[in-house]
Amino acid sequence: MKNFLKHPLFAFFGTLALILAISLFGPEEKSLGSNVRVVYLHGAWVLAAEIAFFAAALAGFLGLIASRLSALVARQGWFYNWSAALGRTGIVFWVSYLPLSLWAMQSNWNGLFLAEPRFRLALTFAVTGILLQLGLWLFSLPWLTALANILFIVVLRYIFSAADYVMHPPPSPIFNSGISVVILFFMALIALTSLAAWFLTRFWLGLAEKK
Repeated sequence: MKNFLKHPLFAFFGTLALILAISLFGPEEKSLGSNVRVVYLHGAWVLAAEIAFFAAALAGFLGLIASRLSALVARQGWFYNWSAALGRTGIVFWVSYLPLSLWAMQSNWNGLFLAEPRFRLALTFAVTGILLQLGLWLFSLPWLTALANILFIVVLRYIFSAADYVMHPPPSPIFNSGISVVILFFMALIALTSLAAWFLTRFWLGLAEKK
C-alpha cells in the first residue's frame, strides 16, 4: 500500500480529483453562468496537452543534437526517453480534451456542432496522434520518435493558426478579460493540469526504465 501511494499514477489520479473539485467552484460568467466552468476546464486541458507536445519536441530536439555537443552527448538517451514519455502524455490529454469540448458545447450552446472547424481539426489530430504514438512505440527508434514529436507540434500549430473561429472565441478571451479572479483561477487550473501531466509522464518513464 505504501508503494502504491508513491506510484505516479496515484499522484496523477489524485491531481485529477483535485482539479475536478476545484472546477466546481470556478468564478461564474455573466452570460454563461456556472457553465463557464466547463470552458475553464477544457481550456486548461488542451493547454496541458500542448505544453506536453512542446516539451516533447524540445526534448527530442536536444536528443537529436546531443551527439554533436560534448556537454549533452552523455544525456542523449535521457532526452530521447523524455521526448517519448511527453509525447504519450500529450496525446492522452489531447484525446481526453475532446469529450470536455463536447461537454462545453452541450452545456453552453445546447447542442453539438461536430462540424465546427477547430473541433474537427482536434479530432483529426487525435486520431493521427494515437496512430503516430502507437507506431513510434512499435518501431522503438529514439531518433524517429524525437523527430516525429517535433514535426507533430509544428504541423499542429501551423494548421490551427490558420483555422477559422466559429464557436471558439478568438485567442486568449480569458487573459484578455481583465478580470483578475478569472485569470488567477484559470492559471491555477493550468498549473494543476500541468502537474497531472508531469505525473503521467513519470509513469511512462517508469515503464521505459523497466524494459
